[in-house]
Amino acid sequence: MSTATETGAKVELREVRIDYADGPAADLDLTVAPGEVVMLLGPSGCGKSTILRALAGLQPIAAGAASVDGEPHDQSHKCAMVFQEDALLPWRTARRNVEFALAMRGVPRPQRRALAVDLLGQVGLTDFAEHLPRRLSGGMRQRVQLARTLAARPRVLLMDEPFGALDAQTRLEMQRLLVSVWRRHRTTIMFVTHDVDEALLLADRVVVLSPRPARVVRVVDVDCPREPDAQLEPTFARQRQEILALLGHDLTKP
Repeated sequence: MSTATETGAKVELREVRIDYADGPAADLDLTVAPGEVVMLLGPSGCGKSTILRALAGLQPIAAGAASVDGEPHDQSHKCAMVFQEDALLPWRTARRNVEFALAMRGVPRPQRRALAVDLLGQVGLTDFAEHLPRRLSGGMRQRVQLARTLAARPRVLLMDEPFGALDAQTRLEMQRLLVSVWRRHRTTIMFVTHDVDEALLLADRVVVLSPRPARVVRVVDVDCPREPDAQLEPTFARQRQEILALLGHDLTKP
């Protein structure tokens, strides 16, 4: 699906093993191309989120190698993580939350306000820049989190079920927003979800993982367009059934 010039980074996992105290959590090989959107889909507790946390440097890798544009993942500053909980600073307005990320990047104070307002505009929150998080809906807070993350200029977005707690309509709006932001920035995205429809609506490829320890069962190249009515396409239904079967769902039952 990705045809424009890409600014994202290449991610490589080579024989990566991630362990918990009670046993292995993940054991896999995977390459993500620059600017690609890859969804990680698998049973609950299989290790999907652990893979993202390891790439973000929040979880140690027991064996193998992970790299971002050829650099060891733990020496790279090109990844940024987006969680289901927004973790905004409650005493800072939406604009000042974004400015905080700009300050951490070393952007001079006189430039921060304009850059923060521009980023909030990209996520549709121009009129809410001076609102504190408590005055924003869940979807709006996730928009602020996305703007704050983009302020760090990551080349890889690691998204851990960021829309999982949102209602269906807000979730759809956030999915469309993410596509719009991705088309503008062409950041590489690795996105954990339990939702097959969400995976097909957003991805270039869907990586189906086994029960823990997470191993790649199959990588599905998505043939559906990133359009609001994609779910009406026969290809969408076919690939949805294919992925559900890989996840072990009995398609003979309603």
